[in-house]
Amino acid sequence: MYLNKAIIVGNLTRDPELATIPSGQKVCKFGVATNRVWKDKSGAKQESVTFHNVVVWGRQAETSAQYLKKGQQVMIEGRIETRSWDDKTTGEKKYRTEIIADRVQFGQKSGGASAGTSNAPSAKVASNTGEVDSIEYPEEDINPEDIPF
Repeated sequence: MYLNKAIIVGNLTRDPELATIPSGQKVCKFGVATNRVWKDKSGAKQESVTFHNVVVWGRQAETSAQYLKKGQQVMIEGRIETRSWDDKTTGEKKYRTEIIADRVQFGQKSGGASAGTSNAPSAKVASNTGEVDSIEYPEEDINPEDIPF
């Protein structure tokens, strides 16, 4: 059995770039940074950052390009691929390792506000401050008899 699965949670390092290949299919590319923090043998805190290249295809590419912005948190599930090509100017072989995303889940924006939409109660946002004024809950109670399952 073989498995090629990558799951990363990090922040976008640049705004997504959307392109269309000659067949008409959409492709979106962006970078994600992940951090790792640990203590070394002497107990000092150490930190490292890893940068990942992400490629998203199809309708998910369009959605990613529309809603994701630099600094926003994102979770990517996909597979790792390394592609190679010959540099036209120098003639040397170049390599690039990428995560080909099967699933993109939007996280919090860099300002701390949640991204995406959901069926949760909606919040009114004050236009000047960006703070939440109130939460509007549905007025009627849910009757268990109305649930279809």
